[in-house]
Amino acid sequence: MTGSIHWPTAVLVAGTMLLLWLGVTLLRRSRRSGFISETDRATYATLHTASLASRHLGEGLSPESAERAGRHLLSILGAQAVSIAGPGSVLSWTGTGEHHRAQAVDLGERTLETGRTVAHPEEVVACGDPECPLRGAVTAPLVTDDLVVGTLTAWTQEPSPGLTRATEEVASWVSSQLALAELARTRNRVMEAELRALRAQISPHFIYNSLAAIASFVRTDPDRARELLLDFADFTRYALRTGGTFTTLAEELRNVERYLVLEQARFGDRLRVSLLVAPEVLTVTLPYLAVQPLVENAVRHGLASKEGVGHVTITASDQGSEAEIAIEDDGVGTDPERVRAILDGAHPHDSMGLGNVDARLRQVYGDECGLVVETAPGAGTRVSFRVPKFAPGVHAQH
Repeated sequence: MTGSIHWPTAVLVAGTMLLLWLGVTLLRRSRRSGFISETDRATYATLHTASLASRHLGEGLSPESAERAGRHLLSILGAQAVSIAGPGSVLSWTGTGEHHRAQAVDLGERTLETGRTVAHPEEVVACGDPECPLRGAVTAPLVTDDLVVGTLTAWTQEPSPGLTRATEEVASWVSSQLALAELARTRNRVMEAELRALRAQISPHFIYNSLAAIASFVRTDPDRARELLLDFADFTRYALRTGGTFTTLAEELRNVERYLVLEQARFGDRLRVSLLVAPEVLTVTLPYLAVQPLVENAVRHGLASKEGVGHVTITASDQGSEAEIAIEDDGVGTDPERVRAILDGAHPHDSMGLGNVDARLRQVYGDECGLVVETAPGAGTRVSFRVPKFAPGVHAQH
């Protein structure tokens, strides 16, 4: 399957690797010669300061993030003060001369309208305080999605061409960080929407059949009926929980076990399950409800219409830096082209959760971590996917 490149993560990883490479290079040079040049030292300091600022800008443009990032931007520009403003309001002021704070909105109006960097001379900036060092300023636009969302102003004694160019470059870099933050928020909103859709798709047939199976044991085996009822309550509590888009493989498999206990109460000896899990991958983090829908597909579409005994095998194996999860059944199988259409979104209701899980895996880890489906009519089905053991921004939430 092909799709859009997962470039936000790639950009972040590439930037991190670049910083690390430069740091290691400078460190090796210092060990080799006993010192590093002032140019190298300044370059390293600037890159380190930029990395500190990016942590706060990754939260988006707000008074809190602007305030925390401002002190690092001030260090990079070497100005007397730095301000970040939005339309009609100043989000932060860092440095001296804060009595000019309200002026940042007025100076930013022209940049907000034109999207151009503007150097402001002394007659525009100077105040009545003879001790104030601020005699000039440079305002550059902050842009996301071709829209000017704010301004960055460097305040100084005298605006120079060098400061103008530096402010413009720093503003461009800040804009790229804000764009990445917006993409991350968009990704999270899409994932949350798809998760809500998946919860809404919990099979009414499964709920009805589970309750019917529990009811059938109430008189003949009340203890088992009680245990099944508790499993059903735990399953629905986990499936319908709010908050958190990630969980551990151990938690996901625990919920799969509850699901299979309920299905075995209905199918009896017709459903057999094998679970092969490497202990070292149990702590791996993955999207919430990534495994159970695939197991449900194996039972509903692979085994429900099969005569005789059906077997489902769930495997979680250690693959070095990744964990591979596979669900295999010896059921009736299906046409590979139909599966392809489902994953492409052409038939989103044909297979509960399959396309949803595939889309969420690709959004989080990239297209290389989407579902791999191997099937043919009469040959059973194997669905597998790989996830990295550690991924930036992916943390289990409870």
